[in-house]
Amino acid sequence: MSAANTSHWLLPLWIHFFGPISTHRWEVIHHFIRKMGHFAGYGVVSLCFFHGWRTTLTVAAGELRLLWRRAAFLAISSTLVVACADEFHQRFLPGRTSSPIDVGIDLCGAIVAQVIIYSLMPAIHSDRELVAI
Repeated sequence: MSAANTSHWLLPLWIHFFGPISTHRWEVIHHFIRKMGHFAGYGVVSLCFFHGWRTTLTVAAGELRLLWRRAAFLAISSTLVVACADEFHQRFLPGRTSSPIDVGIDLCGAIVAQVIIYSLMPAIHSDRELVAI
């Protein structure tokens, strides 16, 4: 999934949907597409970790919000560990680069995913189950 490899299949899709593009402009857009992929991909990773932690942790009577907060914190932390490990791994692959900025983008995706879950929490559970803090 190096930039050179993803460009080979993303550029024809771009041209199909949006028309021809200059090489310089494509490099900029391709960069942003790849960074959005980091953001969205690690947001999904965070959602998966959240589900795992939420089902693993036990909930005491009336502490559903606390359970969700703990699961969200652990999901973000777990996603950060995976993002760091992935960037470390990329240092050893030809054609790939390792960047702490990518870890930051991954972390932002994880945090935004958890904020979305937390904001949807009232729609997911009835008011009776949610105890005010």
